Amino acid sequence: MDPEAASEVLRLLSERREDLVVERTRALNRLHALLRDLVPGGVAGKLSANRAARILRGIGPRGGASARLRRRLASEVLRDVRTLDRKIADLNGRIEAEVQASGTTLTGIFGIGPILAARILGTVGDVGRFPTKAHFASYAGTAPVEASSGEVVRHRLSLAGNRNLNYALHMVATCQARSDAQGGAYYRKKREEGKSRKEALRCLKRRISDAVFRSLVADSQAPSRGVA
Repeated sequence: MDPEAASEVLRLLSERREDLVVERTRALNRLHALLRDLVPGGVAGKLSANRAARILRGIGPRGGASARLRRRLASEVLRDVRTLDRKIADLNGRIEAEVQASGTTLTGIFGIGPILAARILGTVGDVGRFPTKAHFASYAGTAPVEASSGEVVRHRLSLAGNRNLNYALHMVATCQARSDAQGGAYYRKKREEGKSRKEALRCLKRRISDAVFRSLVADSQAPSRGVA
């Protein structure tokens, strides 16, 4: 498949998955609100379809008409959540297969799995439109912008970058910062140098941005990336 066509497929699948995740979150919030009114003291903590089902099974047929209606509505919303879970799982499998077929080396970067790789590939498209890693960093919103005050030299990230790509890189940076891998060591080194948590994470994001750019360039130059 043409790399541009493959990128478009991943973009469409990623966008569809994001829509489903938003729908699932909305449904879970609605389910949480219904259960809150059915369970004395409410329902604390994270809610999943299985946990909601267990809670509903423990609610007897007590209460008036409004309570019975809430329970029925909660059961309907729970079915919606289960349906969305199945759709998301199916999309995850399709995305994983497409990412594997693309032959990308992105998943070799710590913290990048098939879902984030698909998001990056689908957003970037043809990496050849970025002459240098600096151009790519600017597009990703990981290029630092000076925000100094007096003798204190500070930098912040540009807010003009692609938010979709920036979010993906932020997720990778957060994962690496919490790990004992190379990214985590780099993050802790920046903290030891006196940088704040946000500043250290920004440095790590730029480092990841450069690594992603190198990976995408290498992919584009690999023989297998040609037209099938």
